[in-house]
Amino acid sequence: MGTLVGQSDRENQSMAESGTMKAPLSVIVPIRNEAENLARCLKSIQWAEQIFVVDSQSEDGSKEIAASMGAQVVQFDFSGTWPKKKNWALDNLGFTHEWVLIIDADEVLPPEGEAEIRSIVSNPDERHCGYWINRRFHFMGKWLKHAYTPNWNLRLFKHRLGRYEKLTGEATASGDNEVHEHIIVQGATGRLKTMLDHYAFPSVEVFVEKHNRYSNWEARVALDKLLGQSAPSLQQKDVWLRRQLKRLAGRLPFRPFLRFVFVYFVQGGLLDGREGYYFARLHGFYEFLSEAKTYEFKKMMSKGKKIERDAS
Repeated sequence: MGTLVGQSDRENQSMAESGTMKAPLSVIVPIRNEAENLARCLKSIQWAEQIFVVDSQSEDGSKEIAASMGAQVVQFDFSGTWPKKKNWALDNLGFTHEWVLIIDADEVLPPEGEAEIRSIVSNPDERHCGYWINRRFHFMGKWLKHAYTPNWNLRLFKHRLGRYEKLTGEATASGDNEVHEHIIVQGATGRLKTMLDHYAFPSVEVFVEKHNRYSNWEARVALDKLLGQSAPSLQQKDVWLRRQLKRLAGRLPFRPFLRFVFVYFVQGGLLDGREGYYFARLHGFYEFLSEAKTYEFKKMMSKGKKIERDAS
């Protein structure tokens, strides 16, 4: 399903000159047409010994950027259902190190993250098998300090002990990359002090395009739950609680309004100014799309129709 299409020699010259060797860490960066973001992301993790860029036939020069910065470029061919890109990479890449970090192309690890992560992956007596990292969102040219905070994701872990949860095996036309699924690790987990900088939504247009796809996934997962399919438990209490609240809200009327209220008032998005207001309203719209599509899917199933979405 995947092929190695290019690999440039990764030399330690700059690190050697500064007296610092690269950290015993493997990194996965999933991409598709990420030329605008990729160099910024890769620059923030150049201290890692092994970097894989897992591509989906990019056409914007992303592969060349990755190769020029010392990453191994691997092509992923999506079947349309399962597995998606990150889980496939965990099962198939040739890792040279025990620890792996997963970072998206629109994310940046701040400089202080290097020392924290280096100390973990270099410690033979490390008692944790994985670490959660919080993210802050850049929206409309501003860092949001309250809306969608905290946002914990498990990204650093021993690769043999962690895989993404499978919440649905159906085609969802939401893309070939895990977005809202979380990693389940066989062992104890901790939290990093470092926060990831997430440049996910450079414009409202990008937010709407992404969440139109994500709502396909949300609706399919919601339908699977109605059909009695259960998901594995999560180790991070904050994420587990958010899932439970979301499940409860799914049974209530006015879900889009409640989502807005949660992001804007409960999380404190109103303190982020007009950007926080728009961010909260857009998430309410996202909830509306998910709700409407779930209802559409239920009607189709009640009539015996097959649920299909254009995966292009």
